[in-house]
Amino acid sequence: MVAEGLVPVYDRDIDVLVRAYKEAVRSIGAELSRLDLSDMSRANAKAALAEVAKILADLNEESVAWVNAHIPKAATDGVAQAIVSLGAAKTLDEAEKIVRFNRINREFVATAVADTQADLLAVTQNIDRKVRVAIRQATAESMRANLAKGVNGRRTISRDILDRMRQTLGNAVNTGVIDAAGRRWKPETYVEMVTRTKLAQTHREATMNEALGRGALYGRISRHGATDACKNYEGLIVKLTPDAPGSYRYIGDLPRREIFHPRCRHVITPVRDPSNAL
Repeated sequence: MVAEGLVPVYDRDIDVLVRAYKEAVRSIGAELSRLDLSDMSRANAKAALAEVAKILADLNEESVAWVNAHIPKAATDGVAQAIVSLGAAKTLDEAEKIVRFNRINREFVATAVADTQADLLAVTQNIDRKVRVAIRQATAESMRANLAKGVNGRRTISRDILDRMRQTLGNAVNTGVIDAAGRRWKPETYVEMVTRTKLAQTHREATMNEALGRGALYGRISRHGATDACKNYEGLIVKLTPDAPGSYRYIGDLPRREIFHPRCRHVITPVRDPSNAL
């Protein structure tokens, strides 16, 4: 949905997907906790891996459907905002009835959908890879411990070994992605960041593409009382293309560490005459 002031709010939509990832992680954790680490066999490991694969496959299917529905909706919201801002419709409801993606937006939306799906798939692929490694390691360690038990007569695997095996399995589930900066993200936290960022970016890009298609070369960055570095850019008039006349800053040159960063909620309102928008 789009909130007052045309700033998009997608919290409920994002929460739906984040809950799906949380539930999948809990289900995988429960599956791993049922493993009898004191007497692991390759058959048990194979069965556990099959269940994990099913959970992740279902999650991938749900995330694909979510992306296919919500990325185009964010683009539609952006186009509708441009239509209203440029006076071609009075309300967002009216604008949404006449929204039609231009060629640039059609190509952009397809790319945004593919990129978002790839980012989400990276989460489940990473979980799958780490769980497989952890289960193989646990199976090998259990077999070695039981082999030693047969030699030295000990009846059980030591608590220290079992605790270490449990910790390895737990870490395999809880680490979703390590980003370029080396930061570790839990799966649901990474998913929330990615989807919020992609939806906002899609909204902005679709707004700008529609504005340029309608001959508007400028935009104004939204205001919503930001307290981080974004506050220095609220209300700023920017060029939507570097060739636009005037001394206004080109939106593509703004530092991404300060504005339009991950999780940034700021949007663009198209402007035809920047001298009348100050």
